[in-house]
Formats: sequence, structure tokens, C-alpha cells
Amino acid sequence: MKAKDVMTPHVLSVAPDASISAAARLMLQNRISGLPVVDGSGKLVGMVTEGDFLRRAEIGTQRQRARWIEFLIGPGRLADEYSRSSGRSVSDVMTRDVHTASIDASLDDIVRIMERHRVKRVPVVEEGKVVGIVTRANLLHALAGIADEIAPSSAGDTAIREQIFAELKRQTWAPVALIDVTVRKGVVVLSGALKTKGSARHCEFWRRTFPA
Repeated sequence: MKAKDVMTPHVLSVAPDASISAAARLMLQNRISGLPVVDGSGKLVGMVTEGDFLRRAEIGTQRQRARWIEFLIGPGRLADEYSRSSGRSVSDVMTRDVHTASIDASLDDIVRIMERHRVKRVPVVEEGKVVGIVTRANLLHALAGIADEIAPSSAGDTAIREQIFAELKRQTWAPVALIDVTVRKGVVVLSGALKTKGSARHCEFWRRTFPA
């Protein structure tokens, strides 16, 4: 699958000279946590997210540092922090170095971008203009859709249990001896212990319903 197969088209965006409050209201009204910033020609120039609004002078959350720390940090970074906490326009707080993907980028490439740069959304651009956006929610929807397609349409509980154990045995991370699989009327529950650095944590860690 590619970016164009899962992305959200017709992306809401904001202009760099828009006010901080206008951008915040747009996010709240549409229940989104980030906005591409585009100029008058539609070209992507930045990204603004809810994280950019955390340190603000208006609500008293701007960073307060000891003098000796300010000396070590240097004036450049301090000036940038001041601009972000006191700025009035989106251009003052947005991230300018945005990691993007093309419409033909594979989902694997997009996930790598998210992991490497610790971002929750990747704008999809074509000729410098935003044509869509891929978020973690888009990836989850894609995963759910594929899972529904490949799930057996009619299989007995025993057959489902055997299929799951066969798959677990192929996975190097799966401690098959410590995992119990129960299937009742198509509902699968995996429970047992997962080992991390010498310790084992017992839990029910997966549940899936297969159509009868």
C-alpha cells in the first residue's frame, strides 16, 4: 500500500501569518492536533502542532531557567524559546523543517519517518504542495481494513487456534511456551507472560473477534 491509498485528502491548513489563537481554534473545532502551514501559492512552509502551544507566556508556561543554565545554552536558543513563547503568529512557533512523503511512498517508508523523527503525521506533497496527510490514525484504519479482509470468514474455534499458534511459532519474539490461546465462538484471547530484560509480566495482551 502507498500513501495515496490511506492519506486524508483535502487537508485543513493555516497561513504563516495567521494568529496563534486562530490556529488553536481551528484545531479544537476540527479535533486535530496538527496543521500544515502553507503560503499564498499553496506551498508547504511549515507544520504547527499542539506541542508548539505548550510553552506560552499567556498561560504562564514559558520556560524559566537558572542564570547558569542560560549561560550554557547560549543566546541563540534562548532567543528562539522567547520567540516561540511570546510570538503572535503561526510563523513564530511552527516547525520549518517538515518531513514529507510523496503520494507513491510506501507505508513502510512513512512509518520509518514517524519513528525516526518522532512525528505523528506526515504531509504528502506533490510539486511542493500539500495533497494529503498520513497520520497514525490513517495507518490504524488501514491495518483494521486489511485484518478484516484476511480474517477467515468461517472457521471453527479449533482451526483458528491452530492458525494462531502456527503463526506465533514463526515469530522469534513470541515465547510460545508462555502464551495461552483461547477461542470461544470466534473470540480469540491471548494471555500469558512477556519477558523484558529478565522479568516476566503476566497479562491479557490481545483480543480479536473473528466473524462466524
